[in-house]
Amino acid sequence: MKQLEYKSLFILCLGIMLCACGNKKDKRQVVSLNGLWEIEKTMGELPAGFSAKVQVPGLVDLAIPKIDTLQAMYKDGWYWYRSNFSLADTDFDKIELKIFKAKYHTKVYLNDRYIGENLYCFTPSYFDIKPFLNPEGQSNEIMIGVGCKDQLPDSIPDGHDYEKLRYIPGIYDNVEITLSNRPYIENVQCVPDVKNARLQVVAELETDQLKGIPLEYEVVEASSRKSFAKGNLVVDGMSDFQNGMVKVSFEVAMDGAELWSPESPFLYELLLRTDADDKRTRFGMRSFRIDPERKIALLNEKPYYMKGTNVCIYRFFEDPQRGSLPWDKEWPVRLHQQFKDMNWAMMRYCIGFPPERWYEICDSIGFMLQDEFPIWHLKETIKSPQIAEEYKRWMRERWNHPSVVIWDAQNELVTEETGRALREVRELDLSDRPWENGWSTPDRDTDPCESHPYLFIKYMYEGKSEPLEGYKKELFGRAIRPMNDANDRLLEVHKKDTALFKSPSLINEYGWVWLNRDGSTTTLTDRIYDVLWDGKNLLPEERIEIYCRHLAMLTEYWRAHRGAIGILHFCGLGYSRPEEPRGQTSDHWTDLEALQFQPQFYKYVKPSFASVGLMVDLWEKSYKAGEKLSVPVYVINDLGEPFNQELRLEWLENGSVINTQKIKIDVPAYNVNLISFETRLPDTVSDYQLRVVYTTNGEEIFSLRDIPVKD
Repeated sequence: MKQLEYKSLFILCLGIMLCACGNKKDKRQVVSLNGLWEIEKTMGELPAGFSAKVQVPGLVDLAIPKIDTLQAMYKDGWYWYRSNFSLADTDFDKIELKIFKAKYHTKVYLNDRYIGENLYCFTPSYFDIKPFLNPEGQSNEIMIGVGCKDQLPDSIPDGHDYEKLRYIPGIYDNVEITLSNRPYIENVQCVPDVKNARLQVVAELETDQLKGIPLEYEVVEASSRKSFAKGNLVVDGMSDFQNGMVKVSFEVAMDGAELWSPESPFLYELLLRTDADDKRTRFGMRSFRIDPERKIALLNEKPYYMKGTNVCIYRFFEDPQRGSLPWDKEWPVRLHQQFKDMNWAMMRYCIGFPPERWYEICDSIGFMLQDEFPIWHLKETIKSPQIAEEYKRWMRERWNHPSVVIWDAQNELVTEETGRALREVRELDLSDRPWENGWSTPDRDTDPCESHPYLFIKYMYEGKSEPLEGYKKELFGRAIRPMNDANDRLLEVHKKDTALFKSPSLINEYGWVWLNRDGSTTTLTDRIYDVLWDGKNLLPEERIEIYCRHLAMLTEYWRAHRGAIGILHFCGLGYSRPEEPRGQTSDHWTDLEALQFQPQFYKYVKPSFASVGLMVDLWEKSYKAGEKLSVPVYVINDLGEPFNQELRLEWLENGSVINTQKIKIDVPAYNVNLISFETRLPDTVSDYQLRVVYTTNGEEIFSLRDIPVKD
């Protein structure tokens, strides 16, 4: 009975919404179909009835009651969603259904009539539903079917991930209906020009009117709604009319505009109007590019060293604790706020796209994104034309987000297909964002080169053991180029010498010391913990301490040697699979719903990402009591201003400070300085720690080393 009440209320609310705004039918109306839908599973045929309910957006495993067995593998079958809606007015030129994202393969029926289908899984589906609607005021029945990954044609990218097991289908983003009239604003691209304080607007208009189309625009501050600029023009479409579409380009003066950055995520909104339609588009005034000569990224023409993490949303989709968290109103906001609190300002959405709202959150709270298309495996039957088509759809959906600063074509592949595809579409993005192309050849020198320098991976293999000098001296004792990138992988494939690409490195994965949330090792780290730390005899808390201490060391190391334009930890959100079948990686949450980090992670890793970071460059396995010791310390200033501060060197025994030294430092903007403390090792044999630290805003930023003192 309760379910029927929900359904009736949903239909009623839609009717009220459309009645309320139906008086002004010459302007755009958008109706959300999100909510509680019916769901049923078949082997492809249309269902005879519906036995469960499910929330949209979401995944099919949220159905109540369950329509699959627990831990189903989703190898075959079709999942049919059904709902009803009524429209108070259908007298519009254009009535279009948009399914923001659904997987795998989408089919739509309206009032028992086939509307169309979309094979693509990671970009929107659009359907003209006007010819299939019942008269205004009457109920319309909509059915949307989604298939399973293994049933997709071999020519379609399917999001394969070597470290995933369950590819759960579902309508995992918004569903809405747009009603409007022509001239209809099909797409808008906002192109900020920070140097010249201008905004280029490129709009595509669907019209049968060849000339004399009046167009009004207004730019307002997104938060205050204060008007910033406005104007109007008349579009003469005679020279650019094609297939019922006219493209118009114009500029808006943005003198005095606030720039967008992670530190100040100021947003504007463009309202564009024809005499029959209007469209709102949020944007930020920001520029982003890579300087291959200086090997730096430039945000708003100033150096910006990117520090952050990864989110593997499709892995999180199979996490046992996921539930409806990705679609909750507050949880994704708090997630990104927790990331910001880690001193992170950059993120890779890795091998998969989250719901559209997550991008809006990044725009609002200030996160830069490397947006990675879900390709980590490419069948021989998937060629560049198919890839380019979905790349194009992806770009059109995302190119107004100021948070998106890098298009990422794929993950860790050596292939020519993604390079061909990105070259076919990159000119469509008038902001000219860089493209990252996995382990394949960078398309331009101004594109980053993906690097995954997993230093600890060597200890995963049989026969590898810790050297006499100790693993820290071996791994950290000298500066090396970030490896495991296109330079190395292409050399492996082609078996010939290759000069290094001019494209600078972007480290968007590193570590290889993963633990599950409960402190157990993963399939990739079992042997590493046994070889280096006698892992089987450690308590979970002891393993987590080791993990987080070494993540901090790795972060400090890669930052100190300035070999990359960005350093992104892996990963901030994924799955945790400690039980069979066990997982390969994980994240750092002790309470996923409350978003509480492991305290060791917060304690050690957060300071390693501070805007002014430290690295104590000591890596010996042991030290001799009473000897003099020179302590090299890298001070890494990512700020655009000098860093003048007092550093303290502290000797600790059993957690208590037993000796302190101080030194004043002055590090220029964007520089790394190597300074030295001259000290003496304790005379007593013991396991000490040495910490170099400074205090800012009541918070201690430090680099910590174990100093075993021997006779």
